[in-house]
Amino acid sequence: MYPKQVLFCKIKFSMKNFFLRSSGPADENNQKQRNFLENGGTLLKELVSSCKGRCRCNPIRSFSAEEVEEATSYYKTCCHDDPICNWYKGTSEDRPVLIKKYKSNYEIEAYRDIVISSQMSSHKNVLKLLGCCIEFPYPALIYECAENGPLNRTGGIASNGLSLSWKMRLKVAKDIASAITYLHTSFRRPIIHRDIKPLNIFMDKEYVPKLCNFSLSIMIPEGETRVEDIVHGTFGFLDPDYVQTSFVTEHTDVYSFGILLLVFLTGQSALDYNRREQDQHICNYITELIEKDGRNEIVDPKILEGDIGEEQQLQLQAFLDLALKCIQVKSEDRPLMIDVARELVRIEKSIHCSSRLA
Repeated sequence: MYPKQVLFCKIKFSMKNFFLRSSGPADENNQKQRNFLENGGTLLKELVSSCKGRCRCNPIRSFSAEEVEEATSYYKTCCHDDPICNWYKGTSEDRPVLIKKYKSNYEIEAYRDIVISSQMSSHKNVLKLLGCCIEFPYPALIYECAENGPLNRTGGIASNGLSLSWKMRLKVAKDIASAITYLHTSFRRPIIHRDIKPLNIFMDKEYVPKLCNFSLSIMIPEGETRVEDIVHGTFGFLDPDYVQTSFVTEHTDVYSFGILLLVFLTGQSALDYNRREQDQHICNYITELIEKDGRNEIVDPKILEGDIGEEQQLQLQAFLDLALKCIQVKSEDRPLMIDVARELVRIEKSIHCSSRLA
């Protein structure tokens, strides 16, 4: 099984090395061996299901439980607490890393995350997966370090609350759109992320955005345009068409990305219970402002603190117009992600040419 797995996806698991390095108490080693075998089988099944005879995974290595524990100083520094996993800062072989350790009852999500992350790691705007550990009851994933951590619910830096400039918000939107487009178009079967939100975007030390967390990703069957599945995602970012029909399409991610654009533009969270009841969802909040001719109130005041010239005003308007196209209630009324990505490039480079989405 495992020699095939190495050839199949270049994932460097070595059962022989695993047994040779076991030096702890017998009961503990036996449990690790059982975890390794059981989890490895499940992971291989997910790989086979994902690749369907065509594999483009990047090589990743197998970490031991001891290596993960030592890298994190036995989980000393938890930098991000997610409902289904904990993130830790660590050091492995003298390089900084991020380690994502899944919690109980999320094994399938973890394996899917490993598989899709390994296929996406070559993209410069995806958090690169270095390896994984399947000796624990629930897998751990080891990533390159993104020193500035994830964005917060309002689109700023979660670790220090730093607000991004308008130029940086536009760049993050453009780069993440590129990563999602790659996810949708670069594989035999389109892959839908299903959980596009600020908390799944990490920033490295140069403030390059990195999309992560493919645990809810789902593939659309070859030759089809949609797939039916139980509704998964994050409240506030969920596509209403998907919620109503249970069908996932490429437009499901487009809707979530449109909400992300509104978060960047307004500096407000997608769902805020401190707003008036009818305005708690950002779509309702924006719609009411537009109906009241209050477009100037939409933009985050922190964006407007500097000198905003006519060109920047036009950029902000084009950005809002694009977001509104993405969040249309009916999925067929939304653009494709590749067109969204192109429009963001256009907005960033030149605000004088006519919109391709008009």
